[in-house]
Amino acid sequence: MTTNTCVWFEIPVTDLERARAFYSAVLGRDLVRNDDGPNPMVAFTDMSDAGVSGHLYPGTPAAAGSGPTIHLAASDGLEATSARVREAGGTVVSEPINIPFGSFFYAIDPDGNSIGFFEA
Repeated sequence: MTTNTCVWFEIPVTDLERARAFYSAVLGRDLVRNDDGPNPMVAFTDMSDAGVSGHLYPGTPAAAGSGPTIHLAASDGLEATSARVREAGGTVVSEPINIPFGSFFYAIDPDGNSIGFFEA
């Protein structure tokens, strides 16, 4: 039994390969497409990760500013991650925001999904 309230997330994208390339570049690791299930997907982890994870799937993203925001780890810092967001075709929409538990910034992926990148 997990202690996390969130156990899985899905990010809808209009072009799975473009999204795979974007998130692979931003996160600094190769995300792999999987066609074993009922729909193709690109998972963020190899599924053995004990933490919360999720995947990209072919779908219809929410209208800009109306969908949920998923926060992903900025493992090598916010500055490097925000540079990769821009280089990969995303948009950084905020300066880093400091909170008691760390810092994060908001961005928009190429499909218009709101995402945050967090460092503890």
